[in-house]
Amino acid sequence: MPSFHLIADVSSNAPDRVRPVVTRLFPTGVTETPGGFHIEAGLEGDSARELNRMVLSELRRAEKRTRLRAAWTSGGTIERFFDYVPKGSRPAG
Repeated sequence: MPSFHLIADVSSNAPDRVRPVVTRLFPTGVTETPGGFHIEAGLEGDSARELNRMVLSELRRAEKRTRLRAAWTSGGTIERFFDYVPKGSRPAG
C-alpha cells in the first residue's frame, strides 16, 4: 500500500467540534491555527483521492462547514485538493 505525506490546512466555523477528530486521525503533526489546524502527517492508502475523501468525510461528520486544503505527496508526485475537488498534480521537488 502506498505511503503518502500530507500537508493540510483545516478551517472550521467550530474548531472545538473538529479538534477530537483531528487528534484521533493525526496523533502527531498537528498545530492549531486561528480558526483551524495545520497538519503534517504520513498516511497509507490506495490513492490520494481516497485518503482525502476519508479525512474530509470524518471532519465533516463533526462539523459540516469544515474546509480542507490538502497536498498529498507520494512517488515523486504532489496531488492537491480543496475539499473533495482535485486541483491538479505536479512533480515533487
